[in-house]
Amino acid sequence: MASSFKAKVQKMGGFLSGMVMPNIGALIAWGIITALFIPTGYFPNEKMNELVGPTLKFLIPLLFGYTGGHTVYGRRGAVAGTLATIGVVIGSEATMMIGGMVMGPLGAWIIKQFDKLLEGRVKPGLEMLVDNFSMGIIGALMMIAGFSVITPLFAGITNILTVGVNFAIDHSILPFTPIFVVPGQVLFLNNAINHGIFTPLAIEQAAQTGKSILYLVEANGGNWAGLVLAFMCFGKGMAKKSAPGAAIIHIIGGIGEVSFPYALIKPITILGPICGSIAALFWFQIMGGGAVAAVSPGSIIALAIMSPKGKLFVNLAGYVIAAIVSFAIVAFFLKRDKTPEDEVGEVGGLDMSQFVESHSAPGEEKKAVVADDAELPKRQVKKVAFACDAGMGSSAMGASMLKTQLNKIGMYIDVNHVSIHQIPADIDVIVTNENLYEAAKSAAPAGVPVIAIENFLDAAEQAAIAKKIKDMAE
Repeated sequence: MASSFKAKVQKMGGFLSGMVMPNIGALIAWGIITALFIPTGYFPNEKMNELVGPTLKFLIPLLFGYTGGHTVYGRRGAVAGTLATIGVVIGSEATMMIGGMVMGPLGAWIIKQFDKLLEGRVKPGLEMLVDNFSMGIIGALMMIAGFSVITPLFAGITNILTVGVNFAIDHSILPFTPIFVVPGQVLFLNNAINHGIFTPLAIEQAAQTGKSILYLVEANGGNWAGLVLAFMCFGKGMAKKSAPGAAIIHIIGGIGEVSFPYALIKPITILGPICGSIAALFWFQIMGGGAVAAVSPGSIIALAIMSPKGKLFVNLAGYVIAAIVSFAIVAFFLKRDKTPEDEVGEVGGLDMSQFVESHSAPGEEKKAVVADDAELPKRQVKKVAFACDAGMGSSAMGASMLKTQLNKIGMYIDVNHVSIHQIPADIDVIVTNENLYEAAKSAAPAGVPVIAIENFLDAAEQAAIAKKIKDMAE
């Protein structure tokens, strides 16, 4: 029951973040323009500042609507979702981020249901005519409905959320959100939390003030950097050995997934990232910290780039504060740990020697986990999907390493990194983190096997999965 609920939460959060993640580049572009050219920017320019408003009001909500529509019903759904979104965008003075995230999928769903009703009933030769005019008529109706009926509803929701956020900031409640956010990260809900909840609200706030602290609630990775650094200094066994590599990937690359599993080795250590994030948010709130756009990936480099004029030191200091507080607390618990070194289990971090090894020779043989420990059915394998929540970051690295291991044993096939919520229908095998296994199973095309991996950067485990895939294909 718990795993089913977790999978449903991951699915919903992944769907929301799936509308934002593909458009992060557009958000960053808008953030750069904002940071440079608004009256309080690095290089104030009245003419260039004209780009800021229309990009935020029109382009970004329409991208959300298009992406959400495409997820539901392909290109036809994307067009319907965009038409549905433009109505609420034009009808409101507020920025319709939430409107785009709702109307895009809704518009696609409506046209999808209409197409189902007409399936098999259109005479040959009239398909294009019916498709075009049905899209035009239904799209026009959705635009009108969005403009005149639905806009007030979304405007009201946006205003309520904005008031709630401002209340949380004014009454110093916001810094305590890590009590809920950090455990969600450990469950690999980080993208859902950041891009499904905080980013849409942050965009609205940044449009008014030129920056938003909400961008830094989840994306400030200093708290997790402190945790892995503590394991590097005071950990035991494989956790200690793997921590340096995990720290490099997390701090520089911004891939938080390599850090989250460390908290599972000794669960009490999660207090470190929680308290570190709380301390940083208090600092940001007092000193006026915030980012101009989404900090994605959550690396210290991205944080610096997305810092507004005059707040670079504040933001970097917040990262360091989170790291120091987290480090101190985690180190305290690790130094008190009397567990013998040979009893300490492995962790989903990365030993850099393993990373190098993954491109040369596999390590010790490990088991690849499959549903019910059953053998994979024999089938043709041409495409493998390495899936994570967002289809970026961890899955990109995992896919690269798996492809390397497959090539070593003579299998030269496509290995793509995808979101578990947007798995292509032509995939033959799916590999995903064990925490996302249930969600991946529910999203997998019928008959496609799903393999769970404990540590996506473990060369030995990747080699075991490669062998499993080869055995299945023979």
